[in-house]
Amino acid sequence: MVEHALIDQETLAARIADVKARIAEACRASGRSPENVRLVAVSKTHPAEMVLAAVAAGLTDFGENRPEEAVAKIAEVDARLSDDADIRWHMIGHIQSRKARLVVRRFSLIHSVDSLKLADKLSRLAVQHDRVLDVLLEMNVSGEETKSGWQAHGWDKNATLRESLWNDIQSILLLPGLRVHGLMTMAPIVPDPEMARPTFMALRLLRDALQSDFPDVSWRELSMGMTDDYPVAVSEGATIVRIGRAIFGPRETRQE
Repeated sequence: MVEHALIDQETLAARIADVKARIAEACRASGRSPENVRLVAVSKTHPAEMVLAAVAAGLTDFGENRPEEAVAKIAEVDARLSDDADIRWHMIGHIQSRKARLVVRRFSLIHSVDSLKLADKLSRLAVQHDRVLDVLLEMNVSGEETKSGWQAHGWDKNATLRESLWNDIQSILLLPGLRVHGLMTMAPIVPDPEMARPTFMALRLLRDALQSDFPDVSWRELSMGMTDDYPVAVSEGATIVRIGRAIFGPRETRQE
């Protein structure tokens, strides 16, 4: 059985304020405006009540990583919100090709387009539904075998890898129904947040190179940084941070 530890509104508001303050501090230290960093509250595994409480506390962006769970939760939240509520849902998890249809009509931004095959499937579904999907391309710049995304570790030193990556991206940019806005990555889990800095820097440098070679595309967004390392990500140029535990607490507890 899964039990969700609901938190009171005051605690939730305090956690959100703390995260925003740390984002603002990281922005000041790196000469950036906090207005250029979007906070996505990662609500995966947490119930609709937690999302509604976060909306009441002022949050507008929520991230989910399991399509089936997200579809049910979005429907429940939408049914319980007022008509003038303006919230945005982000798909941040790996999308199996057979589940791509679930994300086409419900998300403002898909962070986790991690292969040409998935991009092609989403493109075809978007055209079928007469939609244009806003997407980010997920890059594995850390080189970890367990990470999803295009293999992009050492792209600047490996000409063959760079050519393959550039060819895939060029193909994606020609697909109908998709609008690329930037890149996403996940940093390794490390004991010191500073150890994640090279990953964030690598994604920013990759974005800059793509911006130079594909100037007609908006590469503005860098989705990187989570609870343990988001101030470092912000200092390296993150425009979107994905924060779960620092806002909602542990994902879930289980009892046998």
